[in-house]
Amino acid sequence: MGADRAGSGRRAPARAVTYAVCGVVLLAGCASMPDSGDLRGVESTPRQDPQVRVFAMPPREDASPVDIVQGFLEALTSDDPHYETARQYLTAQAAKSWSPERSTVVLAGAPGTVSDHSGSREEGNDYSVTLTGVQVATVDAQQSYAPAEGSYRKPVHLTRDGKSRQWRIDVPPQGVVMGKSDFQRNYLSVNKYYFAANTVPETASGTGRRPAAVADPVYVRRRVDSMTQVVRSLVQGPTRLIGPVVRSSFPAGTALARGAAPLTPDDRNKLTVSLNERAARVGEDTCDEMAAQLLFTLQSLTPAVDEVELRSGGTRLCSLTDDRAEAVATRGSAQRPDSLYFVGEEQRLVRIAAGSNGTRPDPVPGPLGEGETALGSVAVSRDEHWAAGVGADGKSLYVSSLVPGASLGDPLLSSAGKREADRLTPPSWDAQGDLWIADRDPAAARLLVFTRGEGEPSQVRMPGLDGRVQAVRVAADGVRIALIVEKDGERSLLIGRIERDTRDGEEHPTVTVLELRSATPELEEVTAMSWAGDSRLVVVGREQGGVQQIGYVQVDGSTPEASVPAALTGVKEIAATEDERLPLVAYSEDTIVRLPSGMQWQKVTEGTAPVYPG
Repeated sequence: MGADRAGSGRRAPARAVTYAVCGVVLLAGCASMPDSGDLRGVESTPRQDPQVRVFAMPPREDASPVDIVQGFLEALTSDDPHYETARQYLTAQAAKSWSPERSTVVLAGAPGTVSDHSGSREEGNDYSVTLTGVQVATVDAQQSYAPAEGSYRKPVHLTRDGKSRQWRIDVPPQGVVMGKSDFQRNYLSVNKYYFAANTVPETASGTGRRPAAVADPVYVRRRVDSMTQVVRSLVQGPTRLIGPVVRSSFPAGTALARGAAPLTPDDRNKLTVSLNERAARVGEDTCDEMAAQLLFTLQSLTPAVDEVELRSGGTRLCSLTDDRAEAVATRGSAQRPDSLYFVGEEQRLVRIAAGSNGTRPDPVPGPLGEGETALGSVAVSRDEHWAAGVGADGKSLYVSSLVPGASLGDPLLSSAGKREADRLTPPSWDAQGDLWIADRDPAAARLLVFTRGEGEPSQVRMPGLDGRVQAVRVAADGVRIALIVEKDGERSLLIGRIERDTRDGEEHPTVTVLELRSATPELEEVTAMSWAGDSRLVVVGREQGGVQQIGYVQVDGSTPEASVPAALTGVKEIAATEDERLPLVAYSEDTIVRLPSGMQWQKVTEGTAPVYPG
């Protein structure tokens, strides 16, 4: 991707750029910019090799006000750990009060500058400019990303020191501002992990319960001791979006020990983390959970971490290896399903071994695979013991066990919608074994959940929802839900937080979906989606005036660093699993196809409605 560009076509500012053997790039804000007041772009740093570090130059002697502004903006995109060079462009007082950690504003292109004619003359001692651009996202003080839109305009004021006669910024923008390409070069998305407060699925052996690990994506600076940044963010606690429904095993007030060195694993990939006294009295089980949170969080960083040892006050608390961490907590990306399921040619539930090269499906045991009911869509529980199916006409929901000879029974739910498109959506199972489905009947549109997949459903509260649910998929952690919502003929992907409130005397908890946010602000039409990682989804949609495309999105609305799937036309449904090693599967042109890693789409067999468990 090329560097951001903005402006009116004037010459690019001069740079002192050095490519050193050690991989350092120096940027100098030493261009001459006219003060005629026209819109002017501050050129972004060209995309570099990820290992190349970028440092800005301090202000030169007698630099003009516009040079100072440009130098400051360029310094914000450098790899200076504490923005010390950027502070040199500020007055002493402004350097003390300026908080770069407060937020990061991401613009479509590099920030432009326009001078304020009313009070800006270099022969005086005051100079004002306005930073401009089109905002696309913000990263808040918790390092949480959120899409944004609209124009960006922020004033910047400079003053000339009476003694040194040097220009400096005394009113800078709070936080950091940069173009999208600089943001992608400078920042890295990392999943922090916490535990679902109310989700405790049974272990495979049934002998105990493990908490479900929940991914909480944050953005950290890529080449500024990212491991220490991530650990510090983890122990400080979850972001606001999932805070109400998760817990951390780190005691309140836990922090890295004062004066601790930057975190780096040793030559055996073991990382030792020294914590303050708040963690000194934790029990063995709690310490193991803390170490598991760290191992899950650090797995995507380089260098690799295979073991974590926790210490406090010089005392060893516990040690946990990567393979043992999976015994402490469940995680969607670590759960490999046995089978891929879909509706076969005879409109019955069939399956193929997950990840295999097989093309001949086998009927699924039980009435949904061996009975007489024609199916239109299906879902299989995550333990692969139960299945839910919606009839071919979209009217009735059935649930049965995957056991030979089991009976089907009456429908669990029926829709009164007059058209198939106004009836039931495909169902979805969560990690607790609860079954979710939406009724699209315009007269009674609602999202429902069946506790343990049986009995009477509870209607899910969704305050602030504007539109009708067309598809539902619950994440493996049971904390997040993805919905395709239609409004005024347009369909968008929304991600929300699931809250359960169990009150005394009530058989079922009150379930609410809150904080619904768009994960695909650039897409006009979303037609299909599936979870494809702990915090990632695969989406089928199109931009305004564009053609259908398949891509990945993060739950926070950002675009992950993942290769785009090979193009495929006519996709009506898509299936993925949190285990990213398994291939994507799609229903396209009346055929089930799959996409093995590094290959093109391959035909599997005739059929519809492909799903992995969940």
